[in-house]
Amino acid sequence: MDKEIIKKSYQLAKAQYADLGIDTDKVIEQMNDVVISLHCWQTDDVGGFEKEGAELGGGGIQATGNYPGKAKTITQMRDDLDKVMSLLPGRQRLSLHAIYGEFGGKLVDRDQIEVKHFQGWIDWAKKRKIGLDFNCTCFSHPLSDDGYTLSSKNPKIRKFWIEHNKRCRSIAAEMGKQLGTPSVHNLWIPDGSKDTPVDRAGIRKLLKKSLDEIFSVKYPKKYLKDSVESKLFGIGSEAMVVGSHDFYMGYAVKNNTLITLDNGHFHPTEQVGDKISSILLYIDEILLHLTRGVRWDSDHVVTFNDDILLIAQEIIRGKFLSRVNIGLDFFDASLNRIGAYVIGTRSAQMAFMFAMLEPYQTLLKFEENGRTFERLSFLELMKTKPFGAVWDYYCMKENVPVGQDYIEEIVKYETGVLNKR
Repeated sequence: MDKEIIKKSYQLAKAQYADLGIDTDKVIEQMNDVVISLHCWQTDDVGGFEKEGAELGGGGIQATGNYPGKAKTITQMRDDLDKVMSLLPGRQRLSLHAIYGEFGGKLVDRDQIEVKHFQGWIDWAKKRKIGLDFNCTCFSHPLSDDGYTLSSKNPKIRKFWIEHNKRCRSIAAEMGKQLGTPSVHNLWIPDGSKDTPVDRAGIRKLLKKSLDEIFSVKYPKKYLKDSVESKLFGIGSEAMVVGSHDFYMGYAVKNNTLITLDNGHFHPTEQVGDKISSILLYIDEILLHLTRGVRWDSDHVVTFNDDILLIAQEIIRGKFLSRVNIGLDFFDASLNRIGAYVIGTRSAQMAFMFAMLEPYQTLLKFEENGRTFERLSFLELMKTKPFGAVWDYYCMKENVPVGQDYIEEIVKYETGVLNKR
C-alpha cells in the first residue's frame, strides 16, 4: 500500500477520534503492552518431535486437513516462526509443548525430559529477544489412552504424569531464568469420561492430590508462573471432564495459581469476556488461550469477531492488561499454516487496538447517569469510525506489510519454501 495514502488516511482518522477525546498516537504506543504468545503447534498440526513422523492421536485433540507445507523438523518450524514474526507488528513470545524438544533421534519418555532438550529453543529465543512459555503434554501417549492421567486410579500412571509435570515446571522455570522474563507453564489434561461416571468425587480428589504434589516444588515467580486450564468437554470426555471450570477455579483461588481461559472450552453461549472481571477479583493473573470454536471447541483460526472483541474490551476497560498473559491456541491444517498464524495473531491485535480506541470515560459517564440510549448509540457509532486507518498506520510504523500486502508475502513463502518440503 502507498505510504502517503496510509499517512493521509491516518491523519483523517486521528482527527475523528480526537473529536471523541481519543489520542490515537497514545493508543499506538500502548499496543507495545500487548504481547502475544504464539503457539508452536500450528506449524506442524500438534505432531511434535518425540519421534520421526510423529502424528497426533488421542486426548481429544484433532487437527483437520492436509494442506501442504507442514513443518517436519525443528529447523523448518523455526524458519516458519521467523517468517510469521516478520509479518506481525508488536511483540510476541513463543509457547512450546513438551513434545517439541530436541531429542537427538532418541526416544526420551516424558517423565525423563530435561532442560538440555530445550536449550536450543532457549538460545533461539534469546537471539530474538523474546520470552518462552511452556506446556506439559498429557495426550497422545500410551499412558493416556484410557482417558485418565493425573486423575487415573492406577498409581503407576499418576506417578508418571506427576513426574512429567514436575519436569515441565522445572524446564519452564529455567527458561524464565535464562531469558529474564517469567515463563507461564500451562497445565491441561484430557482426563474425563465418554459416558456417565459414578465416582466423580473420587476422581477429582485424585486430581487434587496430584496437583498438590506437582506444585509442592516452589519456584520464584520472576521465573515461573503456573496456570491450570479447564474444559467443558472433549472428544472422548463428553459426559464429564475431571478438570472442570469449577474445579480449577477453586484450585486457583486456594493455591494462588493462574487460571487459563480458553474461549473454546466453555458452552457456546458463554462469554469468556464476561468472566474476566470476576476472576481477577480473586486471583492475580490469568492466561488466555484465544481460539475460535465453531459449534464446539474446534480450534479454528482466530478472527476479529464479537467474542474476541469482548475479551479485549473487558481487559482494556478494567485496566487489566498487565495481569493478563495472552496466548493463542488453534491448529488448522486445512489452509496455509503461516497464513493461519498471521490472520489469527493480527485479529487478536486488532481487537485490542479497537478496544483502546473506545471512548471509555464517555461511555462510563453515560452508564453512571442512566443514559443507556447514549451509551448504546456511542457503542454503535464506534463501529463506523476509521479504525482500519489507525491499524494500517500502526503496521507501517512497525515495518510490517500493511493491508493485503502480507498475503503476497505468504504466497511467496509458500511457493519458495513450503511447497518444496
